[in-house]
Amino acid sequence: MKLWMKYLLGIILGVVSVFIVPFDSPMAKEILSFLTTIFTRIGRYALLPSMFFGVGIAVYKLRDGGLTTISAFWILITIIASSALLSALGLFSALLIKLPPLPISAEKTFDEVSISVKDMILRVFPDSPFSTLLQGTFLLPCFVFGAFIGGACTTNKTESKSAITVIESFSNVSYSMLSFFADMMTIGMIVLSCRWAIAFSAAWKVGAYLPLFSLIALDMILVSFVIYPIILRFVCHDPRPFKVLYASLCPFLTGFFTGDTNLTMLLSIRHGSESLGIRRRTNAVTFPIFSIFARGGSAMMTSICFVVILRTYSTLAISFSDAMWILLISFALSFALGGFATGGPFIALTIMCTMYGRGFASGYLLLRTASPIICAASCALDAITAMFGSYLIAVKTRTIDHRALKQFI
Repeated sequence: MKLWMKYLLGIILGVVSVFIVPFDSPMAKEILSFLTTIFTRIGRYALLPSMFFGVGIAVYKLRDGGLTTISAFWILITIIASSALLSALGLFSALLIKLPPLPISAEKTFDEVSISVKDMILRVFPDSPFSTLLQGTFLLPCFVFGAFIGGACTTNKTESKSAITVIESFSNVSYSMLSFFADMMTIGMIVLSCRWAIAFSAAWKVGAYLPLFSLIALDMILVSFVIYPIILRFVCHDPRPFKVLYASLCPFLTGFFTGDTNLTMLLSIRHGSESLGIRRRTNAVTFPIFSIFARGGSAMMTSICFVVILRTYSTLAISFSDAMWILLISFALSFALGGFATGGPFIALTIMCTMYGRGFASGYLLLRTASPIICAASCALDAITAMFGSYLIAVKTRTIDHRALKQFI
C-alpha cells in the first residue's frame, strides 16, 4: 500500500472517531491533548539529526561538484517568486470576490504579538554551536551549523576524508530512522486528524466562515492544478508535471490535517528522495530551507484574511495604497515565520492588525475560531510549494534521477 493511502486511512479513522467518541468530557480532552503532543513529538523525533547530517554531506557534495552557486540562485529565485505569487494571488482573489462580512465579536482585549528578528539571529549563532541542536521547532540554527561543517570539509579533502565518511554514515542511519518514524505517523494521523475535525466542526458551526473556506479552497486548487504545473511545464520542459502533484499527496495531507511544517517536512524529504528521485545533495538542502523561508501559503492566507477583516469593519472600498501595504507586509512577514512550526498565518495576521492600527488592532479575533483550519490550509499549500520548488531546482541543477509512477512510495 502506498504511503499516502496509509495516511489517508488514518485520517479517515480520525475524522470518523469524532462522531463516535464523546470528546466533550474533560477526561477525553485531556487524553486527546496528551496523544496529540506525544505523536507530534514522535513525528519530529528524527528530523533534527537527519537534517543536521544530511545538510552536512549535501553541502560538501554541492561544493565539491561546483553546484553551490547555481543551487543557491535557484533556491533564492524560487522562494521569492513563489511567496510573491501566492501573496499577490491571495490579495487579488480577496479583492475580486467580495466575501460577506464576519460576525463582529464583542471581545476587545488582545495580546501583543511580535517577531524579533534580532532574537532569531542570536538563536542562529548561540554561545555554543551545539546549542543549535536543541532549538526544537526552529530549524535554521541546526541547518546553519550542519552547512558550516559540510563546507569546512571541502577546504582540505584529505584531512576531512574520515569526517565525511562518518557524516555520510550518520546521514544514512538518520534517514533510515526518519523513514521509520514517517511510517509510525500513519497511526499518529488518527489522533491529529481527530483534533483537526474537532476544530473544523467548531468553525463549521459558525457558518460565516464557509465563504472564506471556499475562497481558500479555490485558490489552493488554482495553484496546485494550474499555476504550478504550468510553471514546471515551461520552465523545466516537463511533459508530465502532475507527477509532482501526485508525489505531494502525502505531505499535503499531513500539512492539511496537522498544520505543522516540521511534521510535513518529514514526509516531503521522503517523497522528494524516494518518489521523485531528487538526489540527497539537493533534497537535504531545499526542503529545510523551504520549510523555514518559503511560506507563501502563509502570505496568501494572511492577505485574504486581512481583506476580509477590513471589509467586515468598513464598507469603504480598499484603496490602492492599502492593497499595496497588505501585499508588501504579508509578503515580508512570511519570511519571519521560520520559528513557528504551527500557527504562522494567524501570528502574521495578528501582527498586521497591530501594525495597521486605526481601530483594527483586535480584528484578528474575528478569525480565532477558524485559525486552525486557515493555518492547516497554509501548511498544505507550503508543502506543495516545497515539492514543486525542490523538483524544479533538482531539474535545473541536474541532481535528479527520474522515477516511474509505479516506483513512487
